[in-house]
Amino acid sequence: MINVTRRLALILLIAFPAGAADLAAVRAEKVGMSSERLARITALTRGYVDEGKLAGAVTVIARHGKIVHYEAVGKQNLETGAPMARDTLFRIYSMTKPITAVAAMILYEEGKFQLTDPVSKFVPELKDLKVLKDGEEKPAQSQMNMQQLLSHTAGFSYSFSASDPVDKRYRDEKLLSSKDLDEFIKKLAGIPLRDEPGTRWHYSVAVDVTGAVIERISGQRFDRFLMERIFAPLKMEDTFFDVPESKLSRFGTNHRWNAEQRKLEVLPPSDYPIYRNTTFFSGGGGLVSTAMDYMRFAEMLRNGGEFEGVRILSPKTIQLMTMDHLPAALKPGTSSEVSSGSGFGLGFGVITDVPKTGVVGSVGEYSWSGAAGTTFWVDPREEIVVVAMVQLMQSPWPLRRELKVLTYQALTELNGKH
Repeated sequence: MINVTRRLALILLIAFPAGAADLAAVRAEKVGMSSERLARITALTRGYVDEGKLAGAVTVIARHGKIVHYEAVGKQNLETGAPMARDTLFRIYSMTKPITAVAAMILYEEGKFQLTDPVSKFVPELKDLKVLKDGEEKPAQSQMNMQQLLSHTAGFSYSFSASDPVDKRYRDEKLLSSKDLDEFIKKLAGIPLRDEPGTRWHYSVAVDVTGAVIERISGQRFDRFLMERIFAPLKMEDTFFDVPESKLSRFGTNHRWNAEQRKLEVLPPSDYPIYRNTTFFSGGGGLVSTAMDYMRFAEMLRNGGEFEGVRILSPKTIQLMTMDHLPAALKPGTSSEVSSGSGFGLGFGVITDVPKTGVVGSVGEYSWSGAAGTTFWVDPREEIVVVAMVQLMQSPWPLRRELKVLTYQALTELNGKH
């Protein structure tokens, strides 16, 4: 028995070297999962790398707060050939959004705002906004509130559509290249809304506005608020808007897929932020992080707002954030554009009907992804957290859906039962 125990300890030490993982690691079988079946995830990501479809990937999975899978495959940097490592730094883009939402709800718990408060209470520049209707700018019929801001129902847009006139204004004003959040708000106040507040779910710059709200309420610069209230308490030492000089060697290349030539290409630096000397702290997409740092954040969420003895939010607030807010935020008779089987909470997409999503999962699962292919989800029912990091803009690959299937097929017990 002693020899078996020592052998198991040696296996775990080899699989998860000291200092490599912040969370405790166990054999998958200890938490109702199969090690053999989890190995299919590494085979999946390695297959993408071998076929030249991805430079590399880091995947990490936890159940009941214990790491059962943590793998790095491929290359971190296609120009230097540096191998992918578990501590590689990734541009997480829109996976910044859930962090911003948590920051806002810290202030909510302190009584600094109510969800029914108008956003203009904190950002007066946004009080008398207009809406573009049939080519004309008309006064908005109502003011957006904080619930709408946090659920992408406030009426804003992004700059993604080539044909949308509001998106064109965002591009013309170089909205997302503003010097700082104050300049961002000043520009945004002069651009009409795409929709009346509360009439449509539309992915937007609302989370960047949330960052400005946090600055105004707290009196702190947004990046400092995140550092003091989230990153430092959770020991997220590799999450920041600026990549420190000492960590640049861990920051890899970003890529796109050339469909015509069917090959992966390295994006030139001019095509994406350099993450140095940042002054515009984008709550919608500005952070760099690692797989394990984000796992620490996601585990805090799964664990009801607390991680390693540090409480960030109340479990009731986490519950509120991960409910579907669209029925409340949208006015009767209006529509939603979220995926079938999904709703949206305060910072997260939320699964409401698993069969309608067309992929295995659980009702109540919440998640978000980033433009370069990074993704995460938390499944409260099965107590599973998954984080996957790649760097491929506008990825054509169904990696997230495949990862979901391979995660759930590795379960051997549901909620502690066979």
